[in-house]
Amino acid sequence: MKKSILILLAGTTLLAGCNLAPKYERPAGAVPVTLPQGGVYPAAPTDAVDVSRIGWRDFFLDDRLRQVIETGLANNRDLRIAAANVQQARAQYRVQRADRLPTVNATGTGVYTNNIFGAGGGAGGGSQDIEAYQATVGLSAFELDLFGRVRNLSRAAQEQYFASEEAQRSARISLIAEIANAWLTMASDSEQLRISRETAKAFEETLKLTREQFRVGIGSELEVRQAETSYQGAVNDIATLETSVARDQNALNLLVGTTVSAAQLPTGFTGEPMTRDALPGDIASDVLLRRPDVLQAEHQLIAENANIGAARAAFFPTISLTGTLGTLSTALSGLFKDGTYTYNAQPSVSLPLFDFGRRSGNLDYAKASQKVAVATYEKAVQTAFREVSDALAQRGRIGDQIRAQSTRAEAAGVAAKLSDARFRAGVDSFLTTLDSQRNAYAAEQALVATRLVQASNLVELYRSLGGGLEETTPVGAQ
Repeated sequence: MKKSILILLAGTTLLAGCNLAPKYERPAGAVPVTLPQGGVYPAAPTDAVDVSRIGWRDFFLDDRLRQVIETGLANNRDLRIAAANVQQARAQYRVQRADRLPTVNATGTGVYTNNIFGAGGGAGGGSQDIEAYQATVGLSAFELDLFGRVRNLSRAAQEQYFASEEAQRSARISLIAEIANAWLTMASDSEQLRISRETAKAFEETLKLTREQFRVGIGSELEVRQAETSYQGAVNDIATLETSVARDQNALNLLVGTTVSAAQLPTGFTGEPMTRDALPGDIASDVLLRRPDVLQAEHQLIAENANIGAARAAFFPTISLTGTLGTLSTALSGLFKDGTYTYNAQPSVSLPLFDFGRRSGNLDYAKASQKVAVATYEKAVQTAFREVSDALAQRGRIGDQIRAQSTRAEAAGVAAKLSDARFRAGVDSFLTTLDSQRNAYAAEQALVATRLVQASNLVELYRSLGGGLEETTPVGAQ
């Protein structure tokens, strides 16, 4: 009997390396080898700093914005959910991994029996007390993982755990970008509000002048109505922008998870750099494989590969072992003396003969899930490629836009001043002055909007390239 058990255990050891999961190979060819170059795309110097290697505290230059981001990382509820999901996946992996090792139990029993003999317990009868004590250590129905079923289920749980960690990192990077964009949007709207208020004052002065000229008979009612139209338009813009700033703050508070203090809120948007203006040199598309959302999809794909192995193993016999080693004695003091030791081994083999397609269905499902995971991974890579390409396309021409809008705003401002002076001197008509004021107002607003596009583009480029991956401090540790 002992020899049979040893042979069984030796065979189990030899077969333990059997794995029916398909060999994993990373899908290739989903995107071109290099990111788009030439045309609208910028030519990055080879010595430029790789923004994906810069921590967010170094990438964002405004101290107020850094404080807001840090508060958001500590308080955002979505990030807390992501952190809790990681903890769930880690616990599930520990549970699944435990199935690969036997569960050992220790038990102790005592039996007390009184045996009565003789008729009715009368003369000639009697009784006898019998005691039996037993202590055992053993394992129950431990599956010998000959074909890798338990091992593949454990691998799948491990990869799901890794995927949840990448999901948390992806949520972290996305949150940083969302907070930055919300803060920059509020800065832009605040700057627009400042411009509208200053313009409203200028339009109000013009309205007063035209009314006075109309009163003394120099101007016309048409000029008064035109001046009032411009003034009321600016007043309307002020009301709209005040609402926008309030809504921007509400959105920022939601992202941060608490009320942002007034000292940390932006007061304007003058075009001062708020982020590093750096591009990575010689960008290759494989940089996208470092993005956490792509890594998340890859871990899920590996998990589905492992599930195929587990489904295939179900077609083979399941061998389990129940065994105990213990001691048995009629006296408690004699439990561990020589000659009292016992053992018991009960190997069993199980193979379903008819399951009406259950195992085949499970295998087909695992294969289909693996195909879904492949497509999901390829889509994640393609989405990353598209996001970076879009950001680079905008980056390539945003400098030209900024220069054009700056020149336009400066020219419009000078034209408005000259036109106003000529109008007051009686050289130009009021209509010319009014058009110049409107053009100057529109040009300033357009410049602020373009500056927001430029700043948001840098944030998006930073995010889409996986910026901040060098800082992997888990949210729960903060």
